[in-house]
Amino acid sequence: MLVKWIRCSVVDRHGFERGQRKWAGLLGEPGFRGQSGGWSRTRPDVAHVFAFWENRVFYDSFMARGHDRPATGQAGTFRDMQVMLFERRFDVKTGFEPDFTDADVVRVAHSSVHEDRAEHFVLMQKQVWNPAMAGSPGMLRGVFGEAPGNEFLVLSMWKSAAERGKYRADGAERLAARAQTETDVSALTGDVVALEPSWTV
Repeated sequence: MLVKWIRCSVVDRHGFERGQRKWAGLLGEPGFRGQSGGWSRTRPDVAHVFAFWENRVFYDSFMARGHDRPATGQAGTFRDMQVMLFERRFDVKTGFEPDFTDADVVRVAHSSVHEDRAEHFVLMQKQVWNPAMAGSPGMLRGVFGEAPGNEFLVLSMWKSAAERGKYRADGAERLAARAQTETDVSALTGDVVALEPSWTV
């Protein structure tokens, strides 16, 4: 599965949201698996969108044929768009599906990892972080993806921001020390995203 992550700063919130609803036309596109997004809980003008495709072939076909029509509806409503594509490596918990109906927030973490530490980073994700997240009561499902250049994405869905906050307070520093995260990672960015149900396709 291909995971697409879009982040941008919105200058016309009403226009952006109106345009976002037009992506409902993705339904029925060959290989399309789901899309949703919402607003950053820490930076109110930052929007995140997450899209899921069966594979790169279906995604590239859509980008060549059908992407520009709905995209023009949002022209001028945002700036500083960043787009990244990740291949799913494995699930956080089990049986990941891009289903947003029961989630209130998404946590996204993007790590740039030192080349000689990439294998260790992936192993620690499996052995340390995944069990901790999977055992947290409010965590619904998640996916771990990789992009060229030792870039990694952890996307996790949570029942509520409060549940996610409990996990965070429950020992993220301890887990990071155990996983040697500081040694592995050259740069780490992340956000907690309040999902907008009207953006879900």
